[in-house]
Amino acid sequence: MVTAYVMVKANTGEAERLKDDISAIDGVVDAHIVAGDVDIIVKVTVDTPAEVKNISATQIQGIDGVEDTQTYISMD
Repeated sequence: MVTAYVMVKANTGEAERLKDDISAIDGVVDAHIVAGDVDIIVKVTVDTPAEVKNISATQIQGIDGVEDTQTYISMD
């Protein structure tokens, strides 16, 4: 299993809607709105790094209102 954390920057006023949309993606375990440099932190658990890439670079970034993402793969 591969666990990754995706930091999502949202357009102004879009965080709550984006959290709901992101939470519905297969492989997303958890999503939280946070204060700081990013708006949402998403935990992803899937079988391969390629699936992490698909979720982060294709599915999450493809949602209208997502400004930017950064993905971190857990090493433990």
